[in-house]
Amino acid sequence: MILKTLICCFFQILDIQTMWINRTILNEFILVGFSVYPDIQTFIFVVFLCLYLFTLMGNVAIMGLTWVDRALHTPMYLFLSALSFSETCYTMTIIPKMLADLLAKDRSISVVGCGLQMCFFLGLGRTNCIILTLTGYDWFLAICNPLRYPSLMTSMVCGQLVASAWAAGFFVSLVETSLIFRGYFCNPNLVKHFFCHMRAVVKLSCLDSDFTKLIVTVISVSGLLGTFMLTILTFIFILSTVLRIPSAEGKQKAFSTCASHLTVVIIHFGFSSIVYLQPEASGGDDTLIAIPYTVLTPFLSPLIFTLRNKDMKNAFRKVLEKVVVTDN
Repeated sequence: MILKTLICCFFQILDIQTMWINRTILNEFILVGFSVYPDIQTFIFVVFLCLYLFTLMGNVAIMGLTWVDRALHTPMYLFLSALSFSETCYTMTIIPKMLADLLAKDRSISVVGCGLQMCFFLGLGRTNCIILTLTGYDWFLAICNPLRYPSLMTSMVCGQLVASAWAAGFFVSLVETSLIFRGYFCNPNLVKHFFCHMRAVVKLSCLDSDFTKLIVTVISVSGLLGTFMLTILTFIFILSTVLRIPSAEGKQKAFSTCASHLTVVIIHFGFSSIVYLQPEASGGDDTLIAIPYTVLTPFLSPLIFTLRNKDMKNAFRKVLEKVVVTDN
């Protein structure tokens, strides 16, 4: 009986030692990223650098034109400018690091840096979703309640709504990041992604990663579907109002003003839903799946808003005319 007890204690000690060996406290992660495609890393770098530069130029152009042209000092363009600023920050959290890793051999990132990157990425992503929903709400008030619109949607109200979007986005982000980084991380320290994606990082947790993954996925999906359903609901009301407009010209004008926003909403929420609603890929490598919503969506948004918007094109034309006159 005593021998049996000693043997049991011996194996328990071995199990505890094994557990603590596997529970080595990590100071850094290695972002695997595109290192699995060594032959095309230079090509990927050139393509992503060009897309990133065009994204920055597009968003800066929208913010600059909104600031310079007084005709664009309306809630609609204030929301658009806020979205451009948010998307600029959103891309800056991951793309510069990704571009550097494509050319560097050392793809490490500290655990603290990883947590900060994840927090800002998730917070800015949530903020983008909320601002898109608020932009739809702005269209709803302008089309469905035009007489009361000037009193309901003032510049102060617009600013308060944008501030609320940032506060709500980062509150949810802090909750998710705290859940993921509340414990230790086990070896190996390889993050199978080009940034600290929560699905890739949570797999390295020494705690119950399945439970954490379930909680953060439920939070993410709820936030994504919630804002998407609110946006679609506003467009249903807008559509029902537009269809009651007697003149065909009035209908066409109303549809054309909402078309660019609806296009961006479909692209943004469509690409985001692929990440959170699709089953995990074999091996858990979501690198390629993440490209549309981290690189392509921020690139397409300013492109759509500027090319399909007459006011933006007129403002850009005015700026060019002033530049030409000044040079002459």
